[in-house]
Amino acid sequence: MKYKIRILSLLFVLISSTIIAHAAIKIKKDDDAGTISGTVTDKADGKPVIGATVNIPDLRRGAITDVNGHYTLEKLPKGVYLVQVVYLGYATYNQKVDFSKTTTLDIQLKASSIEAGEVVITGVSKATEIKRDPVPMVAVGKTYLDQRSAAGNVIDMIANLPGVSAVTTGPNVSKPFIHGLGYNRVVTLQDGIRQEGQQWGDEHGIEVDQNSIDRVEVIKGPASLSYGSDAIGGVVNLITPSPVADGKILGSVQGTYGTNNGLLNGSFRLYGNQNGLVWGTILSAKEAKDYQNQHDGRVYATNFKEKDARFMVGLNKAWGTSYLNFSLFDDQQAIPDGSRDSLTRKFTKQITEADLSRQIVSPSELNSYNIPVLHQHVQLYRIYNNSNFNLGSGNLIVNLGYQYSHRREYTHPEDADVAGLNLHLSTYTYDVKYNFDLGKGYETTAGINGQYQNNTIGDATDFPIPAYHQFDIGPFLIVKKSFGKLDLSAGARFDSRSFHGQAAYIDTLAGKYPQLYTGADPNNAPNVVPQFTALNKTFTGFNGSFGGAYNFSDKFLLKANIARGFRAPSIAELSANGPDPGSQIYHVGDSNFKPEFSTQEDIGAFLTLPNVSFSVELFNNNIQNYIFQQQELNADGSPVITQGYNTFTYVQSKARINGGEFSLDIHPLKWLHFENSLALTYGQNLGTGGKVADSLKYLPFIPPLHTHSELKGNFSKGFGSFRNVYAFVGFDHFSAQNRFFAAYGTETYTAGYNLLSAGIGSELVNSAGKTVIKLFIEGTNLGNVNYQSNMSRLKYFDNANVPAGVQPGIFNMGRNVSFKVVVPFDLSPHVKS
Repeated sequence: MKYKIRILSLLFVLISSTIIAHAAIKIKKDDDAGTISGTVTDKADGKPVIGATVNIPDLRRGAITDVNGHYTLEKLPKGVYLVQVVYLGYATYNQKVDFSKTTTLDIQLKASSIEAGEVVITGVSKATEIKRDPVPMVAVGKTYLDQRSAAGNVIDMIANLPGVSAVTTGPNVSKPFIHGLGYNRVVTLQDGIRQEGQQWGDEHGIEVDQNSIDRVEVIKGPASLSYGSDAIGGVVNLITPSPVADGKILGSVQGTYGTNNGLLNGSFRLYGNQNGLVWGTILSAKEAKDYQNQHDGRVYATNFKEKDARFMVGLNKAWGTSYLNFSLFDDQQAIPDGSRDSLTRKFTKQITEADLSRQIVSPSELNSYNIPVLHQHVQLYRIYNNSNFNLGSGNLIVNLGYQYSHRREYTHPEDADVAGLNLHLSTYTYDVKYNFDLGKGYETTAGINGQYQNNTIGDATDFPIPAYHQFDIGPFLIVKKSFGKLDLSAGARFDSRSFHGQAAYIDTLAGKYPQLYTGADPNNAPNVVPQFTALNKTFTGFNGSFGGAYNFSDKFLLKANIARGFRAPSIAELSANGPDPGSQIYHVGDSNFKPEFSTQEDIGAFLTLPNVSFSVELFNNNIQNYIFQQQELNADGSPVITQGYNTFTYVQSKARINGGEFSLDIHPLKWLHFENSLALTYGQNLGTGGKVADSLKYLPFIPPLHTHSELKGNFSKGFGSFRNVYAFVGFDHFSAQNRFFAAYGTETYTAGYNLLSAGIGSELVNSAGKTVIKLFIEGTNLGNVNYQSNMSRLKYFDNANVPAGVQPGIFNMGRNVSFKVVVPFDLSPHVKS
């Protein structure tokens, strides 16, 4: 009851503050708004730049220049905001503009082969150029995402960015890792709203429609100042499309086909804006068969079906912006276990509960889109509001969200409708912050955010975690100041997380399967055994960050930052005591765990010349009370089997993770790009005192050395009716991972491998210069290499005993070529002249 009172009180305060903010700003009519217009031209010849994007990132407002290079933005809140202008083949233009004083802004773009001037909104008080923020960040836009058409999900689209990787369970399940940290150490956001859906689980991915994301921003390293516990490893912010320009109704229909697993991915998009009333919808559906490779053939139970929908309605007015969003994610994913016939090595499937013998999977079933009886069904319903009010001399930002995650795993072959796992997670998130200027250029953000969660374990037969309540709260303060070429940033935050886990008992003989006991006096009831004890825990921690960026010139800068991060243990780490069928693991937690604290130092150098750019970023992260899983073994060295699953316990230790990223981009010709990057991460288990055995000295799930080289040609002016033509060839090298957590057979050695990729694409325009169709083709693993990624969980899925000379586990996807077609359309009402 006290948690309900706390959350209701908190929501009342937030809603009240929103009402007060509306009352304070309602006197600001559209007549009081700022308007800015101008012309974008080429600095060299003065000709208009047609189709350039003029964007105000903080307000999510933008316009496209017309045939005369002209643009207009109306009903802008009067204040100082960053204006960004982007067009392929030109250096990005960034300028802070005071809309209360400036109404005309003519912009000259300078031709450049180097892509620079990227802006981020994640983790900062206001939109900031990446190069001027000391925290390591990276951002990619829609062009980058479109060209990754072969990616099976939104995390795979960014998994090749330096410092970013993903733990995968097939082509549709990926969890982001940043500098070797993932799961509950990386916060995933959608439009700044925390994504909550049992992140501790291995076998389901991020519940987001990849077709609805136009931009991704990544913070690499502790980001707890803005986002609280669980951001100790970093943040991935998935950003949906911005509203279209006033008076426009724009949309598109797109379809993607993948040759390897017969992927079919279709999406419909429609957005409109009429006098500041903005709205939009995206409807998507995708499905795929089992993927294939030369070593395994088609991999049974890796097929999936997904349906997605989102709707947005909002206002862009003089007082600010407010958007209300609704979304649904509905995914059915088969559950692979890797079992095979001992003679033929063909995949087999469970057909009876006793599981005394298995049936070989037929070729027709391997080649089918039908989801098998054993599968998981994950649904996420989300309602959230993003509001930005122009209040006083600053901006009041209010982000409120509600999510309902329903995760079921159907694990009984003879009872298809009985869920083995059935988790219901309701999450309320709140984030209120005020951006203001203290004077003399001190940009300040003061805020408070957190969440309330309620988890129930439903009508199920397996119970890995208990029902629980969780409440997070954290006030924070961030200050930024520029001293000429030096930009400094500092902040502090205090976090509190409270858990209340409910005791639970299992009736082992109430029916065919175990079920929760809900009667009186469970301690004396026959055939009733305890599953979870009651848990009441509160964790608190202080976070801080200080850093600076020094721009020696437009060509060279240095950045450095030191940050302390905090993470409270997850409910699984504290209380797990049961099987998670989809992950093939029986989890065991420890209620005595302490919170994690990290201290990370980052330093980076960036050189940007007319035809060459180079960067090096190094990091060192020391973590106290690091929590990870290790496999349990019997005295004879065999795995401990509990209820049919390998048993893994959570343990705690000191750890150090360090490494760096290097990049070298060469542009010998205006249209030719030769991009190279290298990412290296080391993870060391420092133990709890004394010498650490060789088998224990490394941490699990640390990505190996990865290099990426890409030769790419961009022709923005194109050839005839073809515009924005591009073609690339990519080469990825992954070194062998011999620094793995070998103890108890938890991890094994992973051989190195090389992958070849290529892509081509273009836009077809009509005689009026409007885009008629966009085409993106991407091929991955074109050499059809048989390989196992160190970050793939399927690497460990096989029979308990594998014939001598046979590499155990499932291999990654073979050659795949994807074809993506986008057909844009314009339903805007015609304006009579």
